[in-house]
Amino acid sequence: MRSLVIQAAQLNLTVGAVRRNRDAVRAAIESARAAGVDVVAFPELTLTGYPPEDLLLKPAFIEEQRAALDELAGSCRDIVAVVGFVDRESDLHNSAAVLADGAVQAVYHKQLLPNYTVFDEARYFQPGSVAPPVVEVNGVRLGLAICEDAWSPTGAIMQAAVAGAEVVVVINASPYEAGRQATRERLVAVRAADAHVAVSYVNLVGGQDELVFDGGSFVVDAVGAVIARAPQFREANLVVELELRGDRYRQRLVDPRGKVALGTSSEPAVRLATPGVRVARDPMPLAPAPVDGFDPGEVYAALVLATSDYVRKTGVPGALVAVSGGIDSALVATIAVDALGPDALTLVALPSRYSSEGSLRDARLLADRLGVTLEVIAIEPAHAALLEMLSPATATSGVVEENLQSRVRGTVMMALSNASGRLVLTTGNKSELAVGYSTLYGDMAGGFAVLRDLYKEQVYALARWVNDRAGIDRIPTAILAKPPSAELRPGQLDTDSLPPYEILDRVLRSLIDEDRTAAECEGVDPELARTIEAMVDRAEYKRRQGPIGPRISERAFGKDRRMPIVNRWRL
Repeated sequence: MRSLVIQAAQLNLTVGAVRRNRDAVRAAIESARAAGVDVVAFPELTLTGYPPEDLLLKPAFIEEQRAALDELAGSCRDIVAVVGFVDRESDLHNSAAVLADGAVQAVYHKQLLPNYTVFDEARYFQPGSVAPPVVEVNGVRLGLAICEDAWSPTGAIMQAAVAGAEVVVVINASPYEAGRQATRERLVAVRAADAHVAVSYVNLVGGQDELVFDGGSFVVDAVGAVIARAPQFREANLVVELELRGDRYRQRLVDPRGKVALGTSSEPAVRLATPGVRVARDPMPLAPAPVDGFDPGEVYAALVLATSDYVRKTGVPGALVAVSGGIDSALVATIAVDALGPDALTLVALPSRYSSEGSLRDARLLADRLGVTLEVIAIEPAHAALLEMLSPATATSGVVEENLQSRVRGTVMMALSNASGRLVLTTGNKSELAVGYSTLYGDMAGGFAVLRDLYKEQVYALARWVNDRAGIDRIPTAILAKPPSAELRPGQLDTDSLPPYEILDRVLRSLIDEDRTAAECEGVDPELARTIEAMVDRAEYKRRQGPIGPRISERAFGKDRRMPIVNRWRL
């Protein structure tokens, strides 16, 4: 019986921190070697972090990460490591290196470069044109694939199987979307069963700008059963011993779907073996199908990780949240305290002449429940002074007075940020940002928009989940029960300006998530759908000026949805 102990090193890496990433990889290799691991694999673009974006255009950056790879190779003995890096030949390639015996023993270039939603790999890389090399470790043949390669039935997994691989390592930087983990596992299970190879799928974990990488690495056996899983949203080492009896993995039907011509490969004479053969290029990969499924616990963990890593990796000492006594700011404050701890978070209440006593009371109660300091700064003096200064030119405009309050609050929060060095977390949700129910340089002023990709109904669902999980009302019941209001004028409610959120969110999902037109929205008044559509289009200029926030859907504002600001197309 032959066996292979393989480890998926699910690391939280940082874009651009080549030396720090190198040191993390070196420590993981040493730990794996001490634990008796045969092969340790790391996420895609291990040394650069993912996505490095236009850092890839800097020759010095490419040279530094290549030097880091060579340093790791020189110290990699008595173990095999698979490390992601950028290979520069005549062009740049998203690559995987096999390190062993003090050297780089093999290199594979990613063949399928995603160029949809948040991905721009074709901007930087050329696709590989050679099938993955197959290396032999402990008598077991090992193949390679990189992320998108696994999505094609004719891709690197099948190519490695044709070349004789029994186990395939897939290194990934696959960002989180609600429900995406189940899709990954189903797809890799099909690829493994088709090729009759075991697959170790190692994924990146951590936050990077608006992207969240959830980890969730796993191992699938040669019949397509998931036999081990790493946790999501934290670093982990997933170690599995694969036992291969006789030639069981070699006696397989290669390519049962008839997608790849069966080829032959020579028996390797040394421990690290056959190079890849040239393959026909697949066309540009298409975006995966949308995934349904909203797991509040999973989404909450993604938002906590995104917030924690954004603050930590940018090097700021903590965060500020303006709390109004409403649901959005309450949820952001709860996520922030779980991400950063109470000592790194300050809540700020900014009451105006129109703020209710109940709202201030709810803000105090929230701070008490979360164990966080609350500062109260009344904005009336600044608000009144601005109204007097601008009168009479703006005396007849109610919206000017409303927006002045928001902008005074934004100015105060940014002043506190300047004084403390802390990052302002904004509290707008996807529903509000979609229709422009927000104030530029006011409530949109800040550094990270935690709820940017959550519709209002999802905000409520997440808040209820927080309380249910805790067994107490971390978010006070009064906040959940009150009707939403910006409190910028007497008696104001969100429904004065917007349809009820259950209707608004349904229309927005059609317009944004499904890319429908107003005429194609079902179950809603056509005139209302057209009104909402126009609001979404008009608000594009606002969204472009707001802070980024964590992506948890397949159609987040930003890189997922790139609409022109000057846009005169209407149906």
